[in-house]
Amino acid sequence: MKENELAELNGKVALITGGAGVLGAGMARILGQYGVVVGIMDLTIEGAEAAVNIIKKDGGKAFAVKANVLNKEELEAVSNFIIDKHRRLDILINAAGGNMPGATIGPDQAIYDMQLPHLQKVLDLNIIGTMLPSQVFSEIFSKQKSGIIINISSASAQRPLSRVVGYSASKAAIDNFTKWMAVELASKYGDGIRVNAIAPGFFIGEQNRALLLTPEGNLTPRGEKIIEHTPMGRFGVPEDLDGALLFLCSNMSTFVTGIVLHVDGGFGATSI
Repeated sequence: MKENELAELNGKVALITGGAGVLGAGMARILGQYGVVVGIMDLTIEGAEAAVNIIKKDGGKAFAVKANVLNKEELEAVSNFIIDKHRRLDILINAAGGNMPGATIGPDQAIYDMQLPHLQKVLDLNIIGTMLPSQVFSEIFSKQKSGIIINISSASAQRPLSRVVGYSASKAAIDNFTKWMAVELASKYGDGIRVNAIAPGFFIGEQNRALLLTPEGNLTPRGEKIIEHTPMGRFGVPEDLDGALLFLCSNMSTFVTGIVLHVDGGFGATSI
């Protein structure tokens, strides 16, 4: 990727929901290195500020905001704050998401043991928690006639994984919504607005660490199966998303919208 192709990122304004998480913080880091003013949005201002401090220590520019992705009034307050302070928004990354134990079927459980309240929370967080910020912040894009939305899909969207029924279903919905939103915005507000998604493979985070690794750092039986079906033979690290992110955020992808870009070490291409 040529440096001059990325120079235009300098001075752009981005907002990352769930920006204090492992993947969100990694995305904020690389954008900050290319001069993007990065807004970190989290459920707690303390978590957002911690991520902001890391970016600033590296010489980047960032700001922290507190909001729940399921609360439209809070999102609108963030939108007003960004416009008042920065006059524009160029990039929205919907990185907030997650899973819950009750929406996962354990080895000794069946579908009948799934807890509906947990399933509802997973669907709300991953689907509504992407759609609602997209609705609120894309209104800025519609007025600017420019803007980029990047959603976070998953390797489990196109290849449903055993046990994680709620998460897989919600990420499949993200793929569909990404394509729908891409058509909706481009057809009504012009080709300056693009909507795409990144589908990470298996990355170690706090939510899945115990599922993939033992307390000693060894692979669990499930972790072993995943590595066996990942041709590159390892889990992803946040830096593995850098190239895909910069491509989708830069002018190198001006004719790219409605796609899901997989970053999974070949997991989705593997068969047995």
